[in-house]
Amino acid sequence: MWFDPPAPLPSRVLTRMPDSFRRPARTEWSAANRAGAAVDCFLEGPCYDDTGHLHVVDIPFGRVFRIEAGGWKLLAEYEGWPNGLKVLPDRTLMAADYRSGLVRIDPATGMVTPVVTSVMSESFKGLNDLTLHRDGSVLFTDQGQTGLQDPTGRVWRRHADGRLDRLLATCPSPNGIVLNTAQTHVYVAMTRSCEVWRFALRNDAIVGKAQCFARVPAGTSGPDGLAMDAHDRLYIANPGHGCVWVIDAQGKPCYRIDSCAGRHITNLALTPDGRGVVMTESETGSILIAEVPAP
Repeated sequence: MWFDPPAPLPSRVLTRMPDSFRRPARTEWSAANRAGAAVDCFLEGPCYDDTGHLHVVDIPFGRVFRIEAGGWKLLAEYEGWPNGLKVLPDRTLMAADYRSGLVRIDPATGMVTPVVTSVMSESFKGLNDLTLHRDGSVLFTDQGQTGLQDPTGRVWRRHADGRLDRLLATCPSPNGIVLNTAQTHVYVAMTRSCEVWRFALRNDAIVGKAQCFARVPAGTSGPDGLAMDAHDRLYIANPGHGCVWVIDAQGKPCYRIDSCAGRHITNLALTPDGRGVVMTESETGSILIAEVPAP
């Protein structure tokens, strides 16, 4: 059974990384992820603070930026590969860092503090993204180089008291992660199987009946970052097709947001007023924005 094609929505460029911050270079990151080609930036992890300022990371150069009235401010630069980013209640930042694990970043000083670097002395495969629960816990994906050839990616939960739960351990490249508005269910993008999984979140570490909630068309890259709006509509960044899919709470596609600059839409966040979505387009180092109609 197939749905009708989702209605297309346009996007526009909100801002782009200033040339003064761009560093075209071949790096260890580009060797592994861009076939050795030089890159000047690779944006990810958009998130807003409670004052309405947008934050993003630049993975290959270990940088965190805040965007203020169209201007970019460098908050931190360190020896890491930050990917997912969230603002904590105390206004510090938490990043899922491929190299360093879960880290806290002080935007006032740029200081980076490790939070979780290993589990029982074993290193993570390579963290990708995270989401915050109202109870103070953090859920994060451990992607590494997993995929269909090695479906051993993991999803973890760190409780407010520091306890760790391994919720999933059979994931073909777990990437974006988000909670529904009631925070009872978790959605995880599986990049290499072109799926989004859904499962109920319990107080213990038991997960049962994990479900494929949505599939995106196959291609060169599957779903990346995820976001959820106040109507429980799921937003799926799909760099392989240069778009964002908007799926309703029952799994029916509603809209397709097309990129107006490059194809590499890696991650996204709802605007503070809830009426739009911003997207990191990593091929051009741009931030895109689109308005999404209310249900």
